Amino acid sequence: MTFSFLQFGCGNMGGAMLAGWLAAGFDPAAFTVVDPMLAEAPTGVTLLQGPPAGAVPAEVVLLGFKPQQLAASADAIRPHVGEGTLLLSILAGVDLATLRAAFPQAAAVVRVMPNLAAAIGKSPIALFGDAAGSARERTEALMAPLGPAEWLAEEGEMDLVTALAGSGPAFVYRFIDALAEAAAALGLPRTQADRLALAMVEGASALAAASPHAPGELARRVASPGGVTQVGIDVLDADKRLVALLTDTLRGARDRSAEMTRAARGG
Repeated sequence: MTFSFLQFGCGNMGGAMLAGWLAAGFDPAAFTVVDPMLAEAPTGVTLLQGPPAGAVPAEVVLLGFKPQQLAASADAIRPHVGEGTLLLSILAGVDLATLRAAFPQAAAVVRVMPNLAAAIGKSPIALFGDAAGSARERTEALMAPLGPAEWLAEEGEMDLVTALAGSGPAFVYRFIDALAEAAAALGLPRTQADRLALAMVEGASALAAASPHAPGELARRVASPGGVTQVGIDVLDADKRLVALLTDTLRGARDRSAEMTRAARGG
């Protein structure tokens, strides 16, 4: 794919996406990163401390800075967004209407919600925007190397998807840590518990991804009636405590995302 790509902000998430594109074989020379805090960019990628001189619209512009910086940054970015520009935004909580108001000249605007696994092509990616035709095809082509992408039917779903697919890795990491902590509390050396918990989750995840069976069915197949695994599952399932905990977890993250959306709109 040949294009000019201008990326404003290259923190953890923006950096993971850039790494994913470069790992997929995209030409580094196509990318220009604008980030005054970044010490260096990957080999071949142009790094600028401020927006490029002149008003030359890029074919693709990615907004990858902190959401609260949009108001202060929009004027400097606007000359680089033209009638042929696909504008991608990973700004959590900044809705399509706000982005459209800031960059009315863009050919298409798409909100993108990935996670850090984009760096290795394993991130689920939620998309919502007004892209159609070639702009939609270009969006999908750009997302393909980063992981499986899904278009959302309603923008309101973005807050919950942010909690599930965007914040979800942190919850999984915390679960792995908790498994190891629990094993250590019961007598296993902590460093060994860490290694075993991580290896177990890696293998279980890979198997679930490759299996034709749903995770719930896989759990059933692992557990024998009255066996070791079933006793543990019974503890997790008692009073639906695991589902209740995760429902509360996702609700809290979703509601925070919704609060950020309202704040970005000034509501």
